[in-house]
Amino acid sequence: MQEDVLANLLRGTDEVLVEQELVKKLAENRPLRIKAGFDPTAPDLHLGHTVLINKLKQFQDAGHEVLFLIGDFTGMIGDPTGKNATRKPLSREDVLANAETYQSQIFKILDPEKTQVMFNSTWMNAMSPADLIQIAAKHTVARMLERDDFSKRFKGGQPIAIHEFLYPLIQGYDSVAMRADVELGGTDQKFNLLVGRQLQEVYGQKPQVVITMPILEGLDGVQKMSKSLNNYVGIADAPDDMFGKLMSISDELMWRYFELLSFRPMSEIKQWRQECEQGANPRNYKVKLAQEIIERFHTAQAAEKALENFEARFQRGALPDDITEISLPAEGGGYAITKLLKDAGLTDSTSEAMRMINQGAAKIDGEKITDTKLEMPVGSSHVYQVGKRKFAKVTITA
Repeated sequence: MQEDVLANLLRGTDEVLVEQELVKKLAENRPLRIKAGFDPTAPDLHLGHTVLINKLKQFQDAGHEVLFLIGDFTGMIGDPTGKNATRKPLSREDVLANAETYQSQIFKILDPEKTQVMFNSTWMNAMSPADLIQIAAKHTVARMLERDDFSKRFKGGQPIAIHEFLYPLIQGYDSVAMRADVELGGTDQKFNLLVGRQLQEVYGQKPQVVITMPILEGLDGVQKMSKSLNNYVGIADAPDDMFGKLMSISDELMWRYFELLSFRPMSEIKQWRQECEQGANPRNYKVKLAQEIIERFHTAQAAEKALENFEARFQRGALPDDITEISLPAEGGGYAITKLLKDAGLTDSTSEAMRMINQGAAKIDGEKITDTKLEMPVGSSHVYQVGKRKFAKVTITA
């Protein structure tokens, strides 16, 4: 097995249990069965969801079988992972509608000819109550309470419904039914994935290798990408929206996005990072990332047009006609950026200015401000922007 193939399969992973087992399975020179399960809890996917799907593609490109499992049965139980209260299950109608949408979206990344889309209702609906009880007999309550969210709720006196224990058991049994060699999941799914390993051994199968992937941070660089937090890039977003959102991320977050979302070689990405450290403008590489993502979910032409539209928005002719022009006398050798934004009337206070900078909502000549301690020199004249509608042309005087 080529080392670069293994390196690509391990790229961006958080944990591999057990890596040596993966190496042995790969050395068998047969297509491995690579499982990843998705509960159809929402109709639209965002880039955070694609971290797992991208890893599936890397396995697929290496010649392995991708088993994309839609948890239509488990979706009606409700995944308790990370929840501090019992989660409301979905209706059958919601599950089916969301599952249909998922299938149309995943094939923007995966090859439909080489992907098996499976539903766990296929084997779960055929089970009798006695069969389900037999699965439950393979695990203990003590082991269940080792899971962090269950443990916290139990210690806190919060209710845990019996059906919530069934979720990791059924997810684990899915690996038995699918005879998975490898299962991928987010770091928050580690317990459930390990249940799959344990059940496979009980049922006389070789245990699957568990690969956990990081939870992708959203545009704010802090919270995980989520629609509810409005820090997401939807894979169905319009090209211009995608471009604008991706250009708003911090320079540091850009490299994490490159590792987890780009299909460019890591050697190339490391070279670009080195160039930035030597003085190259990070914006140029952020453009490459945005265009790659847009091309994946739209077209190359759409990616080029999005760049043109983005640049046009920051040409002088695209600025408001009634933009305020202000001169501010410097106090000493320069003007603190947070004070400048306040004194220019773009924020109500320096603390709000700092917050807007940290959120990526403050810009100089269309470029995002990333340093809250930035000092603008005497004689400088730039267009400053906060949010979508607040602009001011500020000249710093002596």
